[in-house]
Amino acid sequence: MSRTVIVLKGDQTGQELLEEALRVLDPAVIGLDIEFEYFDLSLEHRRRTKNQVVLDAAKAMVEAGHGLKAATITPEIKGDVGSPNALLRTAIDAQVIVRTGRLLPGVTPLGGLEAPIAVVRMAVGDAYGAKEWRVEENGDEIAYRTESISRQTCRYVAEYAFRHARSMGAKVFGGPKYTVSPVYEGMLKEEMDAAALRYPTVPYEPQLIDATYALLCKTDGEPLVIPALNRDGDCLSDLVLQMFGSIAGAESLLIGFYSDLTPRVVMAEAPHGTAPALQGKDIANPLAMILAAAALLKSFPDIEAQSVGSAVEEAALGCVKAGIRTQDLGGTAGTREFTAAVIKALG
Repeated sequence: MSRTVIVLKGDQTGQELLEEALRVLDPAVIGLDIEFEYFDLSLEHRRRTKNQVVLDAAKAMVEAGHGLKAATITPEIKGDVGSPNALLRTAIDAQVIVRTGRLLPGVTPLGGLEAPIAVVRMAVGDAYGAKEWRVEENGDEIAYRTESISRQTCRYVAEYAFRHARSMGAKVFGGPKYTVSPVYEGMLKEEMDAAALRYPTVPYEPQLIDATYALLCKTDGEPLVIPALNRDGDCLSDLVLQMFGSIAGAESLLIGFYSDLTPRVVMAEAPHGTAPALQGKDIANPLAMILAAAALLKSFPDIEAQSVGSAVEEAALGCVKAGIRTQDLGGTAGTREFTAAVIKALG
């Protein structure tokens, strides 16, 4: 079976770690027939092409269905090329972002965390892209914002949350503040309830967003999947990944869907940035990027690719458990040394 992965090159250590993940995905290593198509999303090339390369990469991802992206620089200068992630989300019509935090051997988590926690959030709408304005009223300055979410996006978030929970053996937990906002935030809650009826074997415990935060601080160790609005999910993702003591054990997926609720395009990446201080020193941790590659394989429809993806994940985490760790996790292994250990474990 032929499989194509669109590779989106990046900047600084983002590109270095992408190359490590590609060493693991080498067909000679994993035994899968994979073709790679490359697009240079480095800041220099985005500027040179005035972001056309980002649009070309997005088109290729939609056609292929799968992409693997390196971390990239987003310039702060107004009028510059901006964020490639924002352009990619729009160009591939992505509706969902999934970030999963997990326990790493040798890293002390917050509280009694043991099992993974995945946040499934909207990738569009809500507070982001909202219309904002200010007016003078009665001698005061008043700020307004008009936000919107769609029934379709809520349905994609809820559906994927329950599918992901089923694959993880997890409970769907949390939700929006639907009691205060029954019309706006209640739309996501309605879709969560509807998805719960479609997946009766998946445990379901809806909670208001404030209770979700509070209860996360005393979780009893069971795996969780948390569906969320865009703004809530953005905050939750940052919190959950840090609760595990390191973002090195996390990956991020950007997903677009067909109308039948099945994934149409999946782009995987590490949640960390480009870390310029680590560039060229062979000390950056490739674990998150390797886990992103594993998650991408697990998103393919065929069992063989899914099995290999699970094997890559197990090999990478097994190396950490065996004490093969980079400096950020208290070890002495270099970047390439860690990747070589993962490859050896797969062999």
